[in-house]
Amino acid sequence: MIDINLLRENPEIFRESQRARGADVSLVDQILEADSSRRSSISEFENLRAEQKAFGKKVAAAQGEEKQALLAEVKELSQRVSAAKTATDDAQAKLDDLLMTIENLIIEGIPSGGEDNFKVLKTVGEPRDFSAEGFEPRDHLEIGELVDGIDMARGAKVSGSRFYFLKGYVARMEQALLTMALDQAVANGFIMMTTPTLVRPETMNGTGFNVKHDDEIYRLERDDLYLVGTSEVALAGYHADEILDFSDGPIKYLGWSSCYRREAGSAGKDTRGIIRVHQFNKAEMFIYAPQEQAEDLHDQLLGWEEEMLQKCELSYRVIDTAAGDLGSSAARKFDCEAWVPTQETYRELTSTSNCTTFQARRLNVRERTADTVDANGKTKKGATRSVATLNGTLATTRWLVAILETHQNEDGSVNVPEALQPYMGGLKVIPVAKKK
Repeated sequence: MIDINLLRENPEIFRESQRARGADVSLVDQILEADSSRRSSISEFENLRAEQKAFGKKVAAAQGEEKQALLAEVKELSQRVSAAKTATDDAQAKLDDLLMTIENLIIEGIPSGGEDNFKVLKTVGEPRDFSAEGFEPRDHLEIGELVDGIDMARGAKVSGSRFYFLKGYVARMEQALLTMALDQAVANGFIMMTTPTLVRPETMNGTGFNVKHDDEIYRLERDDLYLVGTSEVALAGYHADEILDFSDGPIKYLGWSSCYRREAGSAGKDTRGIIRVHQFNKAEMFIYAPQEQAEDLHDQLLGWEEEMLQKCELSYRVIDTAAGDLGSSAARKFDCEAWVPTQETYRELTSTSNCTTFQARRLNVRERTADTVDANGKTKKGATRSVATLNGTLATTRWLVAILETHQNEDGSVNVPEALQPYMGGLKVIPVAKKK
């Protein structure tokens, strides 16, 4: 949820943000109109309440016929107060609905436009030249089948399309990735969390997902619960309606969970292998912090993601995502895209988003500012204000795609990146499976 006070003071920056996103600019003026109507309704209600209280004292002092006449007026005034209260509630509800619809204010300087309008910030490493080595690279699914590590056919038999089984060394590599991510995160002050994968609608909405109109979300109608597409959702809701203490610094969690996405809008896209699937595992960083620290922490999250990619010995690039390709809660998002040899392109492996105060306002997560002392030496308790939230991915199942393809050998075996070897019992090469 955006800051209504900031919008009221400077609506043009919100109009520009909506234009950059390719979103509905008229929402800004609709919010201003609804806010004006709400404030007028509140003023009318408060004036009538004050009149009602004053009238009550007048009635108490009256006697006889005068009192009876005043009581009749009291009834009529009471009806007006009740109507004004209803009008105030309706105006507040309309404003709240509009505030839940508009997307977060983007950070100045990010690219405008859609999916293809990103800005490349840097490229790290050179893609492996398989032609110089004298062989044609296999794709990750062919490799996965050669090492008996990916079984799409039986995944489809059991659960339907875009499901799979990971087996043997490939399954172990996924766990190795997640564990290496966990160790790195804990070393940088994160607390590990295994999170619920089912959440209430208010938690999903509070994080910025629209449960009524998002076709990517799985819903369990009987229980009115939703399967999460990222542990960010549960972690954002973890401190809902709380006041946080940052005296020891930002609060950092590393969420470990399975994730679910319907992939409703991806018909015909990436149908081969495990690039775009309905279920996957992920290690997700999540931070609660004071507003002023959010942009610096965003850079740190990106640095930790790059550290993981370098440990996996992958070539990658970092992009500044265009405004129209941001989720509703993100004010800025960096993606790390790894080179996938058989596709001869970079594909997203991680992203990190600065959500500023957007999620915290919706979920009522606050901090208390420092106490102040006035000229008379009297201490005034600090006020509360919304915190900032940030998230970033450290490892997911999709990483296997880039690792298997980048580190394959001509015979179909796969070299295990050195940093991952201790997490795989010292294994250096995933061998081709024996034919059955």
